Amino acid sequence: MNNKLVKEILDWVYAIALALVIAMVIHIFLVQPTRVSGESMEDTLHNGQYLVVTKWQHIMRDIPDYGQIVIIDSRVNRARTWMDDVKEPLMNYVSVFNKDAQTNDIWVKRVIGRSGDTLEFKNGHVWRNGQELQEPYTKDTYMNFSRSTPVVVPEGYVFVMGDNRNHSSDSRFIGPVPIDHVLGFVEYAI
Repeated sequence: MNNKLVKEILDWVYAIALALVIAMVIHIFLVQPTRVSGESMEDTLHNGQYLVVTKWQHIMRDIPDYGQIVIIDSRVNRARTWMDDVKEPLMNYVSVFNKDAQTNDIWVKRVIGRSGDTLEFKNGHVWRNGQELQEPYTKDTYMNFSRSTPVVVPEGYVFVMGDNRNHSSDSRFIGPVPIDHVLGFVEYAI
């Protein structure tokens, strides 16, 4: 091989590597596209729908507002590390080509409770701090779930639920979600 061809190949390798690094930084710290998998957020979001998720709130540990749709790491009983933030965007891309690489740990849910809130589940509805929530976004008007004791959301946590209450795994089953497990805020659904 002559030097000109080697230089051309190295220039291409450098450009591709730089583009990948820039893309990773954007996806870890700024914005990440992802897809809905499942029916837990119907009728708001649907299986296969694309989402644009902003990530800086995760980096800043921002507390989402009531009603905000968020992406969470459902493994609430394990500590998250910075390696999780690097690995998850990579696996998101790999899963496009290899369905076996897709994990079921990252969920899309709606924030129902914040630190200090007392939540009750009675009469087919959610009550926050003694007030029944008006939730026009839920799929069913009646939730087939009740609980005899209230849930108090601990400091540094949020309580999340799917809009399809009768077909959603959420904080009712895994418990409140630590703020560092809130991976991003859904900004757009396409």
